[in-house]
Amino acid sequence: MARKTKLMVRVEEQHQRPLEKLLPEMVNEMGLSATADELGLSKATLGYWLLKLGINVRRVALAPGETLEVKRIS
Repeated sequence: MARKTKLMVRVEEQHQRPLEKLLPEMVNEMGLSATADELGLSKATLGYWLLKLGINVRRVALAPGETLEVKRIS
């Protein structure tokens, strides 16, 4: 587990969830820029946090009629 900064801990406390769960949900729902704005961060800081926490962000293009399924391996 990565060592968290004071700002990271503050965001976790405000949202009462660990960043490892919070960030992927927010990025999936809102996108990177809106997530950064919502958390009061720069896009660069959000990108650094994602990298530091090992959270991968992928962009996928789907043709009409195609679907995408995400599976979690616990």
